[in-house]
Amino acid sequence: MNIEVPPPSTLTISSHNQYQSPPFGPTHVHADPLSQFRLWFSIAQSPSSSEQGQASASNPTFKPKSRVQEPEAMSLSTATASGIPSSRMVLLKEIDDKGFVFFTNYTSRKSRELIQNPNAALCFYWRETHQQIRVVGRVEKLEPAASDQYYSSRPLNSRVGAWASPQSQTIGEDELQERVEEVRQRFGLKDEIEASIPRPEFWGGWRVIPQEVEFWSGKPSRLHDRVRYTRREAPAPDAPLWIIERLAP
Repeated sequence: MNIEVPPPSTLTISSHNQYQSPPFGPTHVHADPLSQFRLWFSIAQSPSSSEQGQASASNPTFKPKSRVQEPEAMSLSTATASGIPSSRMVLLKEIDDKGFVFFTNYTSRKSRELIQNPNAALCFYWRETHQQIRVVGRVEKLEPAASDQYYSSRPLNSRVGAWASPQSQTIGEDELQERVEEVRQRFGLKDEIEASIPRPEFWGGWRVIPQEVEFWSGKPSRLHDRVRYTRREAPAPDAPLWIIERLAP
């Protein structure tokens, strides 16, 4: 198949989109950024105004679309020990009292870099609501029991895939499917019948413990609202844990 490649040229983006979101500032936020994130996330998950409704006898599987499509999608940026960065999209799976949790293969590039350099940055961008959340923090591996619990909740084929994929390694054209079949035979899987498969030791969760969290709310003429939380290193007993400041757009 011949594909005509266009000649090299400068790509210019000339669009000037305008953003509009509710007023937002340091006086409008929770004292804790994880609580503020939960609030924004719950709104992002709520039904859009055009998708209000409920399941009924005539439509028992009705599920309204959320205001933001897949709000749990986030960019995860890591870096090697020498500071060479890399980014990719992953899915947020939990917010606990310490931070943001996601799951992956512990031998993947992202995990290798997190082991070398235990710091990461996250970025959520919600186009539908003109909002962005940026997180910077240190990382730690999730407790094995918590990784076990999440792994057991995954669909069967996703659990098989965790065993089969040597994530981030070079593989042959048909190798992945062959590895899937090997895993299915190893655990005696028949068709799509549910079965118990243990979590591989090389797969589990990471937690990003925030040191800095910024909430961005789009406004016309690029005069956006930006609110940054910065964790105090050693707060006094009567001082708040987080410094909350407005940033210039």
